Amino acid sequence: MLRSTFSSLRHPNYRLWFAGQLVSLIGTWMQNVAVPWLVYHLTGSPFFLGLVSFTSAVPMLTLTLWAGVLADRMNRKYLLMITQSVMMLLAFLLAAAYYSNMLEWWHILFFSAASGIAQAFDAPARQAMVADLVPREQMMNAIALNSAMFNSARIIGPALAGITLAAAGPGWCFIINGFSFFAVILGLLLIRLPQAKILATRGSALAEIREGLLYIWRHDSIRALILLLAVTNIFAIGYSSLLPAFARDVLHSGEYGLGFMSTAIGAGALLGALLLAALSGYPRKGLLLTAGNLLFPAAVIAFTFSHTMWISLVLLGLTGFGFMVQNATVNSLIQSRVEDRLRGRVMSVYTIVFQGFFPIGALFAGTVAQQFGIELGGAVGAGIALVFGLLLWWRVPLIRELV
Repeated sequence: MLRSTFSSLRHPNYRLWFAGQLVSLIGTWMQNVAVPWLVYHLTGSPFFLGLVSFTSAVPMLTLTLWAGVLADRMNRKYLLMITQSVMMLLAFLLAAAYYSNMLEWWHILFFSAASGIAQAFDAPARQAMVADLVPREQMMNAIALNSAMFNSARIIGPALAGITLAAAGPGWCFIINGFSFFAVILGLLLIRLPQAKILATRGSALAEIREGLLYIWRHDSIRALILLLAVTNIFAIGYSSLLPAFARDVLHSGEYGLGFMSTAIGAGALLGALLLAALSGYPRKGLLLTAGNLLFPAAVIAFTFSHTMWISLVLLGLTGFGFMVQNATVNSLIQSRVEDRLRGRVMSVYTIVFQGFFPIGALFAGTVAQQFGIELGGAVGAGIALVFGLLLWWRVPLIRELV
């Protein structure tokens, strides 16, 4: 079981990718915790927590389809080296702005938008590159291990962020994140791949985007998976943008509580990812997807009404577990069905739905929280997602029958 769970790590290129990404993502999660904490400290407004996340989504929503075309046209390794270098520079600039004692909340909006541009071009290439690192039969295992790596960083990063915030302030979180990018850039430099097969361009970028969208629309299973992910990431995921408000005003736990809450989500998600890696050969993947799709919003609803820290941490662990089982399974099912020549474009749509829709949900949650209270800010969207998941289970058997 243990050997099969980590089978993708037998490939040298994937080991380099895994190690570099793990270090970099720890730094990224430190910054992800520090930025909303700083925004809430500057404004005291749940709405602005959602607004910062929403700002980062604008480039993701408008540029990612074009980035998918680029990921199909050029060497993905070199594209990732460029995007990672840009994000490293932005982290250092944010730290410099903070230590200049001139940083305002609108500066953070600017950095969020700039980071969103880099991420818009980074994410489709990063998702599609899995197919370049391992044989096709091991792609689901590699995708699950990617999720495990992401959530290992989500455990370590927020915990370090909580300590760093309390001891030295958010500026050091930004500095550490900047240095962490050296690991992934070095890993990319050391990866050795066969000469990339770049398909000849047959038309304009707009025509290639249209081809990718039509491909998704004409494949019932891929279309259904994208729809499921869209509803979840518009509604259920918005609670996470309110974690600083829950930490300070509901659970009264401060910086340390925020770090532990994010860590609990990461721990649950890590368990979910390792479970999927171990079950990569399990044929009834639709059942795993359905279980995650229902558990995730149900756990969010329960969390929003908890006022006891240890109960909240347990519920956040279940939230992370359900979220990861759902999303990693969706990723695996899509990648196992898409043609190689369209992988970048299809994964660009996945990226928009997975990452670009989250800040829309954050803005929705922040608006509800501002008007009706922090608890309802998280619960309303999760309730919508849970009802939708139940309807899918009842009316769309295709989802639970996927293999």
